[in-house]
Amino acid sequence: MQNRFLASITMLDKPLATALAPLLHEQFCGHIDASQFAMLVEASGKPEEQVLMDLLPIAAALANPPISEFYVGAIAKGKSGDLYMGANLELPGEALFHSVHAEQSAISHAWLSGETEILDVIVNYSPCGHCRQFMNELFNGSNIKIHLPQQETHPLSYYLPYGFSPADLNVTMPLLCKREKEFSLNSDDPMIIEALDQAGLSYAPYTNSNAAVVLETMDGATFCGRYAENAAFNPSMQPMQMALSNLIRHNRQYSEIKRAVLVESSEGKISLVGATMDALHAIAAIELEHIVVEPMPA
Repeated sequence: MQNRFLASITMLDKPLATALAPLLHEQFCGHIDASQFAMLVEASGKPEEQVLMDLLPIAAALANPPISEFYVGAIAKGKSGDLYMGANLELPGEALFHSVHAEQSAISHAWLSGETEILDVIVNYSPCGHCRQFMNELFNGSNIKIHLPQQETHPLSYYLPYGFSPADLNVTMPLLCKREKEFSLNSDDPMIIEALDQAGLSYAPYTNSNAAVVLETMDGATFCGRYAENAAFNPSMQPMQMALSNLIRHNRQYSEIKRAVLVESSEGKISLVGATMDALHAIAAIELEHIVVEPMPA
């Protein structure tokens, strides 16, 4: 079992802890598939919703908050029945806008894993306005059920009445909908090819600034992040922050990063290179490889 879960697993009832422990192996990154979750529910003898609540300390153990020292865990349950954990992330000594909220982390985990709809979000503290707006960007977002400890379950619309959504800006395919853009670039570099593919899957309906980051560690593993825009602009999730959240969820350290690539579209109204470099230089002494690509004709 990973050391970061040793304290949190002691907070669980023994039947659930015993069933969960084998899943918390060295490769565990917060993903529990539907069959594994069903096994945990059966072993615990509790209702599904209670088991989801009980798992929150495990999600919170994924957090990396050197500024606030406040550990927030979230679980996004996809339409597939799979669970995707996430936690808050802060960059040491850097401006707070570089932070990743737990709900963003969990949702981006689901998105990177191919989920197309989130049905439930379980979190150990009430979602802030930033996160409510971020969740409202999702497909069928207003109907997502929000589960909080010792509170009744309500849809997101209860927490964000009269919300501002993609539909208000005439976006008909919100975040998590299947979409892909193709870009032109000749390269045989696997890392650049991965970044190009991820940029094509990113979500940038307001600026057309499709972008993605790929980080490579010393052992050759890669961790990606895509740009995810928001109708309210500021809750947009930067690709570097998503990639760093992905890295930390996989129990890797910033010191392991040896290479970082940002690919972004030439047709975008903005560039993410400045924000990406700031985040990278806060945690690693390496230079960012910045590649601008042309979109393929429709």
